[in-house]
Amino acid sequence: MRLSVTGRCNLRCVYCRSAGEPTAHGEELAAEDLLKIVRAAVLVGFKKVRLTGGEPLLRADIVDLVREIARFPKIDDLALTTNGVHLACLAPALAAAGLKRVNVSLDTLRRERFRSLTGADHWSEVWRGIEAALALGLSPVKLNTVVLRGFNDDEICDLACLTITLPLHLRFIEVMNVGGNAWAASRRVSTGEVRARLEVRFGALEPGKPVAGHGPARYYRLPGAKGTVGFISPYSAPFCASCNRLRVTAAGTLRPCLHDPWELDLTVPLAQGASEGEVAALIARAVARKTGCRGVGHAEGGRPMVELGG
Repeated sequence: MRLSVTGRCNLRCVYCRSAGEPTAHGEELAAEDLLKIVRAAVLVGFKKVRLTGGEPLLRADIVDLVREIARFPKIDDLALTTNGVHLACLAPALAAAGLKRVNVSLDTLRRERFRSLTGADHWSEVWRGIEAALALGLSPVKLNTVVLRGFNDDEICDLACLTITLPLHLRFIEVMNVGGNAWAASRRVSTGEVRARLEVRFGALEPGKPVAGHGPARYYRLPGAKGTVGFISPYSAPFCASCNRLRVTAAGTLRPCLHDPWELDLTVPLAQGASEGEVAALIARAVARKTGCRGVGHAEGGRPMVELGG
């Protein structure tokens, strides 16, 4: 379960927000509602929870949420996806609370380009967050890189070099046209092209072992590298048939598929005091909906990525 704990974000990444969208959203479910959803998800059979946003580290009670969810005996994997801006400050408390691992967005190694892509000058803070996660054993530490033609595709090999000396797991992601990103198709760089560029520079990629998380990435290793290079390819190698994700949006809706605008509202039953069993029945209904998901390319309007939890 990908649980979006806030719609707020302190960055404005070009592939994440719709044109003209406000900088911040106030949408957040109360902590007790989030915990009820997780307890209900356990009844359905969920064992893994990923906290997302927006930017989850902007939520004031994020450490307390991690601590409470980590206490659930049937949740065996608690992870968090972050832009990394506040990770260095919060990583010690998060690790002590029971967080197991993190994914950090990192689309460039260049400070000025980071500012252009995100609208803020926080590259140094993000890198310190990555270092803190490594030092504290929040592993595997995964880096998410959305490859954009004409923006950062000239850094593919430089980013991959991070995995040679550090135990990082870098995933190159094909940009998705979700929530109004009509320009995504013109900026998309296919996995095949990314891999070809890597092999020209480094030679044949070695098959890599799957990395914790059971996600859609296919992993490889540069010769002699400590970490891995992965590819998430929703367009060139769709993985809808094996998708095991269910999203709770910041607005309190269940969304079985990132590319299908169908949602099931939880806010009304939660406000009416629905029991965990009743919420579990709604979650089961959303899971059943996954068999009818239409795949990539069907959510070009609607909620932007910042509200969907990625």
